[in-house]
Amino acid sequence: MLRQYELVDRVLDYDPDADEALLNRAYVFSMHAHGSQKRASGDPYFSHPIEVAGILTDLRLDAETIATAILHDTIEDTVATYDEIDRLFGGNVARLVDGVTKLSKIEAQTESERAAENLRKFLLAMSDDIRVLLVKLADRLHNMRTLHHIAKPEKRRRIARETMDIYAPLAERIGMYEFMREMQTLAFQQLEPEAHESITRRLARLNEGGDNRIHDIAEGLKQLVVRGGIDADVTGRQKHPYSIWKKMAERHISFEALSDIMAFRIVVESEEECYRALGLIHRRWPMVPGRFKDYISTPKRNGYRSLHTTVIHAENPVEIQIRTRVQHAQAEFGLAAHWAYKDRVRPDHQHSWIRDLVEILDTAASPEELLEHTRMAMYQDRIFAFTPKGELHQLPKGATPIDFAYAVHTDLGDQAVGAKVNGRVVPLSTVIENGDQVQILSSRGQTPQPAWLNLAITGKALAAIRRHLRHTQRAEQVALGRKLYTDLVERLPAQLGQDALGAALKRLKLADEDALMAAIARRQLDDATVMEALMPGAAGADTAAPQTSAISIKGLRRGVAFELATCCHPVPGDRIVGLRRPDAGIEVHTIDCRVLTELADRSADETDWVDLSWGDDAAGATARIQVQVKNEPGALGIVSTVIGAHKANIIALRLDTRDARFHTNTIDVEVHDIGQLTRLVAGLRAADAVNAVERV
Repeated sequence: MLRQYELVDRVLDYDPDADEALLNRAYVFSMHAHGSQKRASGDPYFSHPIEVAGILTDLRLDAETIATAILHDTIEDTVATYDEIDRLFGGNVARLVDGVTKLSKIEAQTESERAAENLRKFLLAMSDDIRVLLVKLADRLHNMRTLHHIAKPEKRRRIARETMDIYAPLAERIGMYEFMREMQTLAFQQLEPEAHESITRRLARLNEGGDNRIHDIAEGLKQLVVRGGIDADVTGRQKHPYSIWKKMAERHISFEALSDIMAFRIVVESEEECYRALGLIHRRWPMVPGRFKDYISTPKRNGYRSLHTTVIHAENPVEIQIRTRVQHAQAEFGLAAHWAYKDRVRPDHQHSWIRDLVEILDTAASPEELLEHTRMAMYQDRIFAFTPKGELHQLPKGATPIDFAYAVHTDLGDQAVGAKVNGRVVPLSTVIENGDQVQILSSRGQTPQPAWLNLAITGKALAAIRRHLRHTQRAEQVALGRKLYTDLVERLPAQLGQDALGAALKRLKLADEDALMAAIARRQLDDATVMEALMPGAAGADTAAPQTSAISIKGLRRGVAFELATCCHPVPGDRIVGLRRPDAGIEVHTIDCRVLTELADRSADETDWVDLSWGDDAAGATARIQVQVKNEPGALGIVSTVIGAHKANIIALRLDTRDARFHTNTIDVEVHDIGQLTRLVAGLRAADAVNAVERV
């Protein structure tokens, strides 16, 4: 453990103007506050914050950050208070300590809820001051270094999993690759001990016999670039066990089949020398196609800049990174390198992904959703895409125009109706490739669609779509509930009093009228319960009386307030009924649907049917027809021509059976109403190529 004067001297070595008194006060205060507390290793607890502070001195951070590291556990684990820290060390340090302080464990919460709440507070704090993140990462790194002292295996695995899922990706996102690699290695050792042992043993076997291939290749690279007139530092290493294991899993190959387990780094003075060194290497050894990446001209989102290439050296692929000394400092220590160079870069200038994470905080509906979206925002490999004006946006691999639109602006995502990629109109499901130019076509009348959840892959896009759908669903549920409520009121044995609704809300313990309507729509309350609450004693009357009139679904949104059943494919004009189930929207069936017969004998607690009508402005729907066609050339073309002539749209087509004379197809067609469908069926029956047509 660092002594007081050693820690202070470390800071003064790189920052002679640092507040020495602040550091001394923090050291003494923390030592007294933690007192006789012990860690799992048996060491004084006070050693932990001092070691965290020591890690941050290696990053050359300012005195306030070092003081925060020394004090970071005092509010949580001692009798010290926020006000006390504020009074003794100033508002900045108090705010930073409060941001780093972990939430107390709440045993009643699930593990995902604890992780989500910890992450929520953490992200909000670091969005205000990125130094919160730097201290937290150093704190987690030291905890991982001492994780083996914890006796319970399940606790070690839980901490390791949280580190792998949250803290290592956070370190990567701000470019602190050295932190990320060590965290991943230590977590991997706990989560996959057998795999870690196997890979470590095989790596050691490769180094047996004094065959120092890494040293020899590094020397060869250095001689090559020096002969080219470039002063360079060249180092090489074996890749870390976790990195190797991840490549094996991604490529579905064995350790023996993995060839690129060595990586080399060439550090030069200028960007010009980076490209000159790259040219020398590519002229000397053949490059592996598709493995060259220029992160100097197009940096990663976390500011990382370097040239990456893979060449065939002595019949083996060898990965090489080329960068300047400044870029190397950035690559190893990320955002912390800016503090070392006195370049106080605010996160909102360089790390817009933090804003995306904070936006996700506001839209996530559950702890599980928050964790899912945050991991998406932090974890995935990136590609680059451009707007027509040349603005660069980074997206995860597999992203679609929906993801791109939300990356540009949430409003643009909400209003997206189409996209152009490299000047060509494409579906919103198109996967964007690295370097594509993407133009989003939008309309103010557009809103996010449920199908977009199957297209988007970024946390920001999914969170925004789900937020809108939740709000829309609530509004639709309230509108549907009002229609059902009106029918319930008309079935009461007497007219309602003026205060009946307010009294019913109190009896049902609901917050407001909208909550009642939503509960009725989702059948969280049955009809008898609502009628009894509105008019006590009504349950003894004939509450099973039939509906007074069919309930119109006019104005309600399909896919939100109701769904059209896929068993009978109702279209406007059909006589319809609605199936109500608890915590679900209404499912619309035709009156003669077989499901109606199958469910007729079930308990009313399981199913409830309501008489429905389409209304006078119903949108179209998908009908299903079965067409038996002559097995001859052009027959199916005639069928599609007839369908088009009747202004219907083919949604899906499936070949069911085929023999020498006929083939039978099931066709889903989009029609406006039953009249259009009837005319279409008649037109198909009149075609010579068609033998029979039936509505399914």
